[in-house]
Amino acid sequence: MVLAVPRKLIVLGDSGAFGWGDPDQGGWCESLKRHWMELPDGPVVYNLGVRGDGLERVAARLEAEVTARGELRRQRPQGILLAVGLNDTARVGRPDGRLQLEPEAFLYGFEQLLRQCRRLAPVFVVGLTPVLAEAMPLAEVLWYDLATVRRYEGLLQEACMEADVPFLPLIDPLLEDPCWRDWLLLDGVHLNGEGHRRVFQRLRTWPALLEWAGLRLETLATPVGWI
Repeated sequence: MVLAVPRKLIVLGDSGAFGWGDPDQGGWCESLKRHWMELPDGPVVYNLGVRGDGLERVAARLEAEVTARGELRRQRPQGILLAVGLNDTARVGRPDGRLQLEPEAFLYGFEQLLRQCRRLAPVFVVGLTPVLAEAMPLAEVLWYDLATVRRYEGLLQEACMEADVPFLPLIDPLLEDPCWRDWLLLDGVHLNGEGHRRVFQRLRTWPALLEWAGLRLETLATPVGWI
C-alpha cells in the first residue's frame, strides 16, 4: 500500500513564531503543529522561528531552510508561512532613534522576499502583534511603539495585495479586545500564553490556510486545553 505524502508547511519568522513567552503550549506555531497532527490528513509543520530575526536575516536563510526539509521522495515543502517584521520596527537607543529598518527599505525587502518565496512554494503571511511603549526599552536598547508596528503591518499587507499573497492581519483584531495588554509579557513585546492562543485561534480558522491544507473549518475539533 502506498502511503500518502503529507503536505509540509515551513514557518519562517522571529521569536513569535518560535513560541517565546508560552512555556506551556510552546506558542501559536507549536499549537498549529499539534492540532494538525491530530487530523488524519493534517499537514506537517516545521517551525523555523529564530529569536531576534528581522526581514533581512529571514531572507538570508530562506532557500537553505526550505529546501532542506523535503522529508520524503525528494520533495520540497508545499507551503511557506512568513511571520516577520516586528523586530524591524524597533528604534535603537532612544524613543526617537533610528529604525532597525526604514519603511521604504522594509517594503522593498519584503517584496523581494515574497518573490523568493513564490519561486519555492505557495506563500502565506501573518501580521504583527501589539506592543506596549510604556514597557520600553527592551534589553535596555530597543524601543517599540504601537503606531510604528501598525504602519509596518500595513506595509506587509500592501506587499501581499500587490503580489496576490494571502495575508492575515493581527494587530487590529487583537486590539479590539480591551484585555489585549494582558496578553503580553512584562517586556511589552512578546506574547504570553494567552496571546499565543489568540493568534492560534485566528490561524486555525484562516480560510486561505485551510484551503491550502485541504481541511474544512466545520470538521475541525477544538484542541484539548484551548477552550
